Amino acid sequence: MAAAETSRERIMNQAARLLSRDRQSSVEAIVSAAGLSRTTFYRAFPSRAELLQALELEPEPDTRQRVLDASIRMLRFQTLKDLSMDELASEADVSRANLYRLFPGKSALFRAMVLAYSPFEPVMAVFARAGDGPPEEVIPEVVLTAYRTVAGRSGIVRTLLLEVTSMTPEPTQAFAETGLRAFGTFAQYLAGQMAAGRLRRMHPMLAVQSLVGGLMFHMLAGPVLSQATVDVPAGEEVALEFANIWLRGMRPEAARGN
Repeated sequence: MAAAETSRERIMNQAARLLSRDRQSSVEAIVSAAGLSRTTFYRAFPSRAELLQALELEPEPDTRQRVLDASIRMLRFQTLKDLSMDELASEADVSRANLYRLFPGKSALFRAMVLAYSPFEPVMAVFARAGDGPPEEVIPEVVLTAYRTVAGRSGIVRTLLLEVTSMTPEPTQAFAETGLRAFGTFAQYLAGQMAAGRLRRMHPMLAVQSLVGGLMFHMLAGPVLSQATVDVPAGEEVALEFANIWLRGMRPEAARGN
């Protein structure tokens, strides 16, 4: 037992010295400095992350992103309900302590995923800047902002959408704190524009869905339709076309007759 304790102490001493100069110091560098083998290292510490935990160091700067990326990979094959936080820590190569320090539970984890990969926060920022601006200016900016946020991430968007629509507790709670706020802000803006006579009157949430639904289907179905040799246009010009189609359909009745 004494020999094992000595090896552990040597590893920790050398690791503290190396990491104070370079936080990216590898296991190879640490065992070399300690004069020990990798086998001895992994007997004392199951992973580099466990060593960092023992040294009471803060998670490395990229730890949060590694966890989010690992979460997306794992949710391609299982649901959030079935996801094991222990397996996630292993997949992301972080310690359990650091994982729970960053994300105390699955609700916090999924909320971070939604904020990182969805357009909700950028779109909220557009509405905050736009105030009571006219729909002809605000709606194209909202659509372009959302498109640019999720372009090239259709797989991630599909994963998040499946989780949200599962109605299980963790995604539901996280979506209430992010997506519902964004949809509510959008609907409130549209209600104000309808009251001012700039848009045709209808239920604001139906108006939101009529815009978001078409654009979302285009982005999610595009890769599938392309495989079927269907010529599907893509890009920001197409996103703007969706905005313009919606604006034409939402013009007040008097303006539509002119």
